[in-house]
Amino acid sequence: MTKRKGWNPQSWVEHKAHQLPTYPDQRELQRVVEQLSQRPALVHPFEILKLKQGLTEAGQGLRFIVHAGECAERFIDCQSEAITEKMRILLQLSLLAVHGLKKPVLAIGRIAGQFGKPRSEEFETRGDVSLPSYRGDIINGFEFSPVARRPDPHRMLDAYQCACATMNWMRAMGECGFSEITSVRRWGLNGHHPSSGLMEEISEKLEETVALLANWGGGGSLSAFLAKHPIFTSHEALLLPYEAALSRYSEEHNSYFNLGTHFLWLGERTKHLDGAHVEYLRGIGNPIGIKVGPSTRPDELCQLIQVLNPENEWGKICVITRLGHQKVGEVLPHLIQAVKCEALNVTWSCDPMHGNIVRMSDGIKTRYFDSIKSEVLQSQRIHQNQGTWLGGVHLEITADDVTECVGGEVGVSESQLGLNYRSYCDPRLNYLQSLELMNHICDDHKRSTQREVAGAAQVTPMDHEDTSRRIQF
Repeated sequence: MTKRKGWNPQSWVEHKAHQLPTYPDQRELQRVVEQLSQRPALVHPFEILKLKQGLTEAGQGLRFIVHAGECAERFIDCQSEAITEKMRILLQLSLLAVHGLKKPVLAIGRIAGQFGKPRSEEFETRGDVSLPSYRGDIINGFEFSPVARRPDPHRMLDAYQCACATMNWMRAMGECGFSEITSVRRWGLNGHHPSSGLMEEISEKLEETVALLANWGGGGSLSAFLAKHPIFTSHEALLLPYEAALSRYSEEHNSYFNLGTHFLWLGERTKHLDGAHVEYLRGIGNPIGIKVGPSTRPDELCQLIQVLNPENEWGKICVITRLGHQKVGEVLPHLIQAVKCEALNVTWSCDPMHGNIVRMSDGIKTRYFDSIKSEVLQSQRIHQNQGTWLGGVHLEITADDVTECVGGEVGVSESQLGLNYRSYCDPRLNYLQSLELMNHICDDHKRSTQREVAGAAQVTPMDHEDTSRRIQF
């Protein structure tokens, strides 16, 4: 890991930038960026390198990544209770993964920085009024008014403060033993009473995992690897003035790091090889995720990996495929083969959320649980057949009982979407749907392992739900 030649935290400004807001007052933007550059770092390079080691192990089949959290964080949710609930569901998903996969986990939250969102449309129109689209609290407000939708650089300072407060509370929870196995029973099922055989099964699995953790954790924590810091943080590398301001040089490691988070990912809309976001990310020492959609060419992916990881280090690149349940079988094998052909060291993960967004006939966005499950399970089996390892999943979830995604044994019907639809951007799996999905992932892995041992492992077609009422998004 060395300092990149010809790179500095501001070199991205010489490249074409996508998905960045236009601030009306550029001088005020520069004043805010200067203030941010003087603020204390939120994470330490040592933590980032611990994460990199964990991603290396996941890429080599020794660990599983549970990467999950909100579609977009809101400043109003920067409260201790809300943060605790986010930690609870992420740790419970990790427990289920430990139980089902019989491997240690790496827990990464979409938390303490996921305040920005790329948008497909520059403007939102309601009736006769068109205003700039909501791009996340770090850029503008959700309220549909000219004042709220105006990009405001001071929101970056608010985002920093919320990220800092969230980090502080997470660390405090880790220090007080929230991740200790003696606390598992305190986690409960978030006040939900199991109303089905499935939830009773999940409850039993969470209890059974305590014994496994005692063996792996040594000191009785969720994982010895994460003993005092149970959850790493992450967000999309989107608002480059903010990211650059939190980039600091480490003399010890002769490298720059983004010290505003542990892990950053490159979005599907900003991964242009000659673009500003790739230029920025190529120069930092943090692990980088690359979101890969169905239109990504295999050679394009390989070029991108080589630009971001010229030393071909393990743990540096996490390829996060988001292909959609109908295209994953066709596209994923070619991507895997291209990466293998170039001998590139990457960790593979599956984002089954973004390729499966649909619009109902009334305009509301949703995702079908069966489609989400289908993409993960197909990805898992394809990797097994290709001789690679699906190292993790990347999910948009909430600890609340929202009605945003359709289906699942404990899910919602299409007619119930409006009952508690609270997302400001994309639909999320609710608390019980999240646990159910992880249960399916683990059960399928167990079955696949049994088939492989028996010499009969194969990728089987997945059933697809009825699409007659949907308009593809």
